[in-house]
Amino acid sequence: MRRSLAHSLDNISDRRIIVLGDIMLDTFVYGQCARISPEAPIPVVRIEREDVMLGGAGNVARNIAALGGEVMLIGVAGADAAGASLRARVAAEPGISADLVDDGRPTTQKIRYVAGQQQMLRVDIEHTHAAESAALLHAFQRQLPAADAVVLSDYAKGVVTPDLLGQVIAAARAAGKPVIADPKSADVTRYDGVTLLTPNAGEADAATGIACDEDDAAARAAAQLLAAMPTSPAVLVTRGARGMTLARRSGEVAHLPALARAVFDVSGAGDTVVAMLAVALAAGEDVAVAAELANIAAGIAVAKPGTAVVTMQEVAEQMQHDHRLSADSKVVSLPQAERIVADWRRDGARIGFTNGCFDLIHPGHISQLAQARSTCDRLVVGLNTDASVQVLKGPSRPVQREQARATVLAALEVVDLIILFGEDTPLRLIEALRPDVLIKGKDYTVDRIAGADLVLGYGGEIFLADLLPGHSTTSLIARAREPELGGE
Repeated sequence: MRRSLAHSLDNISDRRIIVLGDIMLDTFVYGQCARISPEAPIPVVRIEREDVMLGGAGNVARNIAALGGEVMLIGVAGADAAGASLRARVAAEPGISADLVDDGRPTTQKIRYVAGQQQMLRVDIEHTHAAESAALLHAFQRQLPAADAVVLSDYAKGVVTPDLLGQVIAAARAAGKPVIADPKSADVTRYDGVTLLTPNAGEADAATGIACDEDDAAARAAAQLLAAMPTSPAVLVTRGARGMTLARRSGEVAHLPALARAVFDVSGAGDTVVAMLAVALAAGEDVAVAAELANIAAGIAVAKPGTAVVTMQEVAEQMQHDHRLSADSKVVSLPQAERIVADWRRDGARIGFTNGCFDLIHPGHISQLAQARSTCDRLVVGLNTDASVQVLKGPSRPVQREQARATVLAALEVVDLIILFGEDTPLRLIEALRPDVLIKGKDYTVDRIAGADLVLGYGGEIFLADLLPGHSTTSLIARAREPELGGE
């Protein structure tokens, strides 16, 4: 499964997906709360800034686009200032186009007021009467031939009506396109025929009367949902901190544990899950692979404030530092390393750093790297580029090019991350990563170690590894170049 996950990341971009549903304008108003109003016992928030973005089905679209998909967004927007703002944001979003219907209602808005990191108030502006199904269906039929998958994003604002659902699902199935439905109605029979239904625990409870607190209960709820949708092959119940439960009509059930390192905000996490499911299924991935990828994306989403999107690069990086990718993926850029190390730190990991040319890996290197890893939970290695090795060692070095040296290092279990650097010293890397422990061999003294003053200054440690006598790259190369005894 892990190899399938890694392979799938190369296959699921550039897919075209229809997102049909309740589009909203999300506004986050940020400020500070320093006092209580003298007029009433309520906090006074001093506004500092506003963020306005697509929400609801629009946030699903944003996440799909961030994951490399192309989106056709179909829904309702009013002829009002909020509608104009919504259309402008659609136009500004790379990878998103829209086919919007104006049926006379105001544009749906959610306005959240946040003081510090605490949401103080949410204001909703909406009408939820049934939308013009005929116009929406015509828009859907226009876009379906070019689509690889369909998402039905139901927020119970009147767009995803039972009549429209039936016609859209039937048309998509006839065209052989997978359909993912994010439901709001407790009557799940209206979603029958979708490829995958994605209720959260509360929605599954409302539809079945079964609280999904435990794995067995979630499996029973999913089975009951499948029984109510006899032509749908799978249900994925998202359960927040308890993970996800995937049930298939074949009887297979899988429970995926939550992967979040730190929960900042759960707003929009369900949209992230649906987006990843959509791009994976659009690329022909199995529903189990799609669910695992969606679980990883959800863990990233909840660590971000507001309805933030998740990118494919973030998913790949998360998989890498969870050791889900091949050894080659340990070789990263400095910006990637900073994000990975920050995540390790949120887990409470102690970060170690060492550096070198590592031209020909020998027992001395293995010993020093093993000692280095024993001082920390995660070991980052700064690896000199070919050009910098030539400056340090002369024009005949390195014997192995940087990619070969990185590949050998990445195959070592004690090495967690590798960063190539071209400067004379790794000081720039040390300044960016701020390791808890800086490691060099005992052929160095602390005053000769680049970055030692910096690390000691913020409370880090210096560790000098024992040297293994008789082993050095220079001596290995010299011996290799000696003529054989008895030779001419």
